[in-house]
Amino acid sequence: MIKAFDNLPKWLKVVLALPFLDILWNIYRLVKSIKKDSIVGIILAILLITIGLVFMWLVDIITILLYDKVLWID
Repeated sequence: MIKAFDNLPKWLKVVLALPFLDILWNIYRLVKSIKKDSIVGIILAILLITIGLVFMWLVDIITILLYDKVLWID
């Protein structure tokens, strides 16, 4: 899943970062943290899934447009 999301074209990454679809990027963060065994990352990803949907879509769109990836601690 991580490699598939990383290889998506930029326009599709932006579409997936729109409100209500951005939960996919939050699940991506969770899977990435689970793969790296990062307890802090797992806890933050779960928090973002529950309460971060309000603002993370905007952060994701900006970081995708500027850096072609979503912002994450891992």
